[in-house]
Order: sequence, then C-alpha cells, then structure tokens
Amino acid sequence: MGNWLNKEPPPPMVLVPPLFDFPPLAARTRMLVPAYDLLFGKLALRCLFKDYFEEAMQFTMKLMLKPIDDPHVDLITTVSSPLDKSGEKIEGNALFRWQRDLNDPHNFMDFFVSTHEPILRVRSCAFYPKYGMGAFGTLPMIISDRKDSDGYGMVGLRYGSENLSIGTTLMPFPSPVVFPRSAWAVGRLGALTAGAKYLPPFGSKTDVDFINLDNWNLAIGYGLGSSSPLSPSFNVCLELAKKSQLIASFYQHVVVQRRVKNPFEENQIVGITNYIDFGFELKTRLKGDQSSNGVDNASFQVAASWQANKNFLLKAKLAPSNSSVALSFKSWWKPSFTFSISAVRERMHGTMSYGFGLCVEDLREARYERADPNYIMLAQTKEHLAEGVLRDFNKRPMFESNIAAGNFDGLPKELKPYHKLL
Repeated sequence: MGNWLNKEPPPPMVLVPPLFDFPPLAARTRMLVPAYDLLFGKLALRCLFKDYFEEAMQFTMKLMLKPIDDPHVDLITTVSSPLDKSGEKIEGNALFRWQRDLNDPHNFMDFFVSTHEPILRVRSCAFYPKYGMGAFGTLPMIISDRKDSDGYGMVGLRYGSENLSIGTTLMPFPSPVVFPRSAWAVGRLGALTAGAKYLPPFGSKTDVDFINLDNWNLAIGYGLGSSSPLSPSFNVCLELAKKSQLIASFYQHVVVQRRVKNPFEENQIVGITNYIDFGFELKTRLKGDQSSNGVDNASFQVAASWQANKNFLLKAKLAPSNSSVALSFKSWWKPSFTFSISAVRERMHGTMSYGFGLCVEDLREARYERADPNYIMLAQTKEHLAEGVLRDFNKRPMFESNIAAGNFDGLPKELKPYHKLL
C-alpha cells in the first residue's frame, strides 16, 4: 500500500517527431544515377531548395499510395493545374513501382506514364550488396522527338562499397557504342570525399573527348554525421564544373531540443526535438562568357528550414532574382495528408505570386516517437525531479542520445540512416 501511495512520478520525456520526408524519395532511385550526383551534400541541398516550394500560380496534387494486400508495389500520381487563365494545360503523370524487398530499395522496376515527354518510360535496377555490383537502365518507350541522349535511354554498370563507387553508362540506341555516355568514380577516406564525373556532349564518339577537361566535373567534400535525421550533420564541397565554373556549397542539419509549451501534453513531456536545416550554394564563372557546354552564369541561392513539431514545417529561400517562403502542415493519419503554400516575390517586377500543393501519402511509415528509448538522462540521479532543472532547460542539456555513438538498433527503420553504400 505504501508503495502505491509513494509511487515515483514518471521520468521526463522528450518528444522526437519524425522528419516530414524521410527517407527522401530520391533515395529510392539513387542506384539509377551516378553516385557523384548524390554525394557532396547534393541530395540534401536538392531537397532543401525544391521540396514544398510550389510553382507560382500552380496547384499540385500528389498521391503516393500502396495496396494493403501487396506492399511490394506502389503508385505515385501527380496532377498540376494552373490557377490563372493563362491557357496552360493540366498536366499529369503516374509512376507504378515494383520492389522485390521492402527493406531494399535497390532492386526494383517502375513504369512512368505522362501527358508530356516522355509519354511512357521503363526503368529497372538490380544491385547485389554481397558483391557490390549492380546493373541499371532507363528506356523511353514512347517519345515524339529523340533529339538528345535522354530520348534514347541508357544502360549502366556500377560497383559500390562503403568507401568507393565507380560506374559507367552507355547509350544502346540507335546503335550500340563502346564509348560511355557518362562515367564516375567517388572515394571516401574518413570525413573526406573526392570524386570525378565524365559527361561528354551528345553524339561524342572519340577518345579525345575523354581527355578534354571540358567534359569533366571534379569535386572534393568534407562532411561529418550520418544520414539519420536524429543525428546532426554537415557537408562542405568545392566543385569544378567543365573547367569553367566553380561551385561552393554548404549544408548543415541541426538537431536541437526546446522546452514544450503545450497545455495539451502530459506533465512529464518537458522537451521536443526540432530539426533545422541550412544550405548555401554559390556558382561563379572562372573565365569567358556562357558557352555551349551548358554552364550557367554566376549565381547563388541560400535556404533554411525549421520543423517545429510533427505538424509544421517552415522554409525560406533567397536567390538574386527572387525570394520564396513555404509553410507546410502535415497530418499523421493513415494515409497522411500534407498541405503546403508558398509565396514567391520577383524582385525585377516587384510582383508576388502563390502556389499550393496537396499530398496524400501511404508509402513511408514514420511514427511519432513520444517516449524514445534512445534518449537518456545525462545524470543518472533523481536530480531531474528538481524544478531547477526545468528552469535551466535552455542553459544545459537534459538528455543525450545513444545514436551519438552510432547505435541505431532501437530506432524504427524510418529514422535509421537510409544507406551504408557510398
């Protein structure tokens, strides 16, 4: 009876909401593209600069669903409609995907149909981690004008391990050729990553193009942290593109804890984890004017995002010609609903335009971890019951995470690092 009356209050807890989009959808198809295009913070920056920034004067609706009876297949459909009377047509597309293993996104086949080019496209990928070897291919089945290399498709081979990725792609049509459409090699040593990518002009078939630096991109990056959203990370990269453009980029993912000020939460809920992302990219020309190699003029863009809880995400982006703000609300029902609104201000014309998006998703099964066992008290005493700890919440950390030591075993798969291969 005394034990019942003197029952110790429950320990304080920190809410750990899942990231809005984790793992990113691009991770499902990363074996179809060179590793060079995803490393050096490129994938994270792409998501930061583009996700939830809807097209101006457009309403975009996306459905991402999978059947209950067969989770190996899923369907993603997108419909985009103009908000004004500009005469633009409503565009739509659908992507049907089959994945052999639910926990392995590297072996799959998908079919893409669209109202615009390509009308029908087939992609497939097979990767064997035991040997580190993989093969992949993309084939546009129906297309009106095959004017570039994307219109003819490609096949490729790759080798991947934790510290090395090499591969090449070939264009099998209209006639088989031995000269690569592209090639890459990326290696990692500790926190340093270096790589090179070869991308000759369309129709090139000579050995001279292989030694021409105008057809090469070179990059070196320094980064720490894992790809789990519960782990802070950052990446700095310098890239030389086609011998005429220097690209400097920086990306940082910050995991912070703040005190919960929500009257609807229990008394033992004292904190919540927030995710803050910041990215910067600067492109500057080294010499000459804009040439036929497709290198853009000097520009920059900077963006930041803040996920306050499981429901709200705020993003902002700044570029020389415009600035954008996006606000997203996500409900964690099954399926989940995400509504986003973005505002774009064009500096040259002084105009403001808006875009809207609605997404219904049942692909990723991220859960709201209310009492995450990965967070433990810094001091294993009853000191956490004192009011002074709560008063000093912002002055000293109350909790630390086991994942700081690389222990991801207790996490759901949606919060674990989404890859080990380079």
